[in-house]
Amino acid sequence: MSTVSGATVFAEKALLADGWAENVAVSIGPDGRIASVERDAQPIGERVGILLPAPVNLHSHAFQRAMAGMSERRGSESRDSFWTWRQIMFRFLDALTPEDVEAIAAFVQMEMLEAGYAAVGEFHYLHHQPGGAPYANLAEMSDRIMAAASDTGIGLTLLPVHYQFGGCDGRPLAAGQIRFGNDFDRFQKLHELASEALKSLPDDAVIGVAPHSLRAVDADSLKKAVALAGGNPLHMHLAEQIPEVDEVLAATGQRPVEWLLANHAVSENWCLIHCTQMTSQETAGLAATGAVAGLCPITESSLGDGIFDGVDYLAAGGRFGVGSDSNIRIALSEELRTLEYSQRLRDTCRASVATKEKSTGRVLFDGVVAGGAQAAGRAAGRISEGSLADLVALDGTAIDLEGREGDEILDAWIFAGDDRMVAEVWSAGRHVVSGGNHVKGNAIRAKYRATMASLRARL
Repeated sequence: MSTVSGATVFAEKALLADGWAENVAVSIGPDGRIASVERDAQPIGERVGILLPAPVNLHSHAFQRAMAGMSERRGSESRDSFWTWRQIMFRFLDALTPEDVEAIAAFVQMEMLEAGYAAVGEFHYLHHQPGGAPYANLAEMSDRIMAAASDTGIGLTLLPVHYQFGGCDGRPLAAGQIRFGNDFDRFQKLHELASEALKSLPDDAVIGVAPHSLRAVDADSLKKAVALAGGNPLHMHLAEQIPEVDEVLAATGQRPVEWLLANHAVSENWCLIHCTQMTSQETAGLAATGAVAGLCPITESSLGDGIFDGVDYLAAGGRFGVGSDSNIRIALSEELRTLEYSQRLRDTCRASVATKEKSTGRVLFDGVVAGGAQAAGRAAGRISEGSLADLVALDGTAIDLEGREGDEILDAWIFAGDDRMVAEVWSAGRHVVSGGNHVKGNAIRAKYRATMASLRARL
């Protein structure tokens, strides 16, 4: 899927790097970057109502999309939890083939684009065959994620995951985890193969590193992963569940965020996923690093993870983005709404993250656009010359958007509307969504349907 050289998008209203403007012409160069931004322009090229910078979905496990709706029955335990859901996930993934993963990834990437995301950070840990034996191509499953991205046109930050142990005590991986596992040497080889294969994608594709969590890697492997990442994105699950916090505390004498900040120079290329179990001191400490908190409000609600302290984190200058994680539901506006409503329910207030200058919707949207681009190592996040042309156009004729001006547009979309308002999406200049539908949607959906029918027969 190639960029159209010389394409121009004309917007009646646009959110530019320095604020809202009217009658804006955005020219896209053949390199997928914005060549120019003209205000008070005459209508030309592709005409849209409302143009925004498109965010990155910074945290996804693509294969879990096929599990949506399968885990809502009570398990054998008296209290269902993240840990019982995890066992369902382990049993499910034993049936997945590389062909399944490619079809599922393409489908969920298509849904992300239709929801308004332009790119995804794929936290990819399903590496091996059932039983744990590597494929002949060690990076086979990574290649399948790349093949899906090539088909859908989504911007990809591939984050191969290092996953070595079953807990902080260094115990071996359990049967359900064995497809994830590598020692560091084999993981490094996998990462090298994936890095080489990524060159087949457009230039905006990025490779990162993802040590899974403090439970799944030891201190030495984490140091090696940090070195392997260099300045590229480094993502890690951190402080998601109370039992996880308790296990790390028992093993190290410190809570997860406390230990990480004491032992590593966490900086702007880091993205820490969830962080729903932090003290106020940890919240301020993480904010001060310049790292991105990768929040997944829909999944965190689904799994009962807890509520991220967004109010204090933002007050301390913290950076954040959102991701769809388990992919139980792909809904950009709903991720932002759920994040804000969680703060209101906890604090019994309204407009919890709004400032005197910016509305709730504007604070949330600005935050996820900037934070997502940073976490993905992606030169995007703003409609300005030289940035990647990651753009999303909302339907200005939508009932809830009619007559709205400025930040009220974002408030109406996030709190009164939904992603059906998304009309057009460009990813690094690739026009991937038109009229609300992915340009290859019919073929991608048909392949996914066939894959799911086959998969259900095998489960």
